[in-house]
Amino acid sequence: MITNFLILIGGLILLVKGSDYFVKSAASISKRFGVSEFVIGLTLVAFGTSIPELASSVAASLNRSSGLIIGNVVGSNIANIGLIIGITSLVAVIKTNKGMLKRDGYIMVFVALIFLIFSLNGTISRLESGVLLLLYVAYTLFLFEMKPELEGKYNFKEFFEYLYKFQYVTTIRKKALSGFSKNKKKEMVGVAKVGLFKDFVVLIFGGIAIVFGAKYLVGQAVYFADIFNLPQTLVGISLIAIGTSLPELSVSISAARKGFANIAIGNIIGSNIANVLLVAGISGIIFPLEVLRSTVYYIIPFMIFMSVLLLAFLRTRWKITKIEGAILLLLYVVFMVLLVTQFIS
Repeated sequence: MITNFLILIGGLILLVKGSDYFVKSAASISKRFGVSEFVIGLTLVAFGTSIPELASSVAASLNRSSGLIIGNVVGSNIANIGLIIGITSLVAVIKTNKGMLKRDGYIMVFVALIFLIFSLNGTISRLESGVLLLLYVAYTLFLFEMKPELEGKYNFKEFFEYLYKFQYVTTIRKKALSGFSKNKKKEMVGVAKVGLFKDFVVLIFGGIAIVFGAKYLVGQAVYFADIFNLPQTLVGISLIAIGTSLPELSVSISAARKGFANIAIGNIIGSNIANVLLVAGISGIIFPLEVLRSTVYYIIPFMIFMSVLLLAFLRTRWKITKIEGAILLLLYVVFMVLLVTQFIS
């Protein structure tokens, strides 16, 4: 059993560190090919911290372990708000702006409600998973449409219109037809610079680490769930969710210590959106997800409650104080204690 535990920890380390190096090298390669930092931020950095959740969930889906996936997605979102925002707010006051709240904050709650609706019948089908993934694509393209001078004008209402009017199709067509500019073509000619080979090597090894890390993490999580007769959902919410949330915790605390606590809230909200739409979407397309009744009636609603509470705290003075952070952290601890007590009893 000690060997299995060491393999589980090793898999988690491979997954987290592999994701870190994968994102950094991918961002470096993108810059060398002339991709703007704005685009890199929207694509790589936006869901970079969700790669551990994505990799472990895909591995679990291939293993047909729906409980681990649902627990990972919902548990990570709850941990992001209660554990990570709670701890980060004790390090520094977390500030935000109205634009982020009215756009990304409301979208986070919206997609959580969609996730709950899809879960009501106990199964998230491939079609519903496809809808989740489509929503993520539309959300990302919606962010592409924003311009600095229009910051604050692209809110949830505009996103909803963008969605039901299928404007993301126009965005895709426009981006596809525009192609590369002459300047970017020139930049690509001189792309073979010193360090590019190193970036590709790191990218490849980072990808390999992610694959093997996710495989061993999920495999050993299933082993411990079986040997202790624990529901996979509990293992996903506790062990895997907390483990795969380590990148968010690291980024948030580091940002807070450097005086950029506002980055922390953006990182968490973006990660929560990606977890529900991207992670659950891709995993559900591979194999339909089964959702326990307790998850539908208690755990997902608690995720929504924590999301709404976070937005309520942000609306008070456009920041999260230490007291509010302590409340979030306390709620998370109480939730985990009650959850473990319920499943074990």
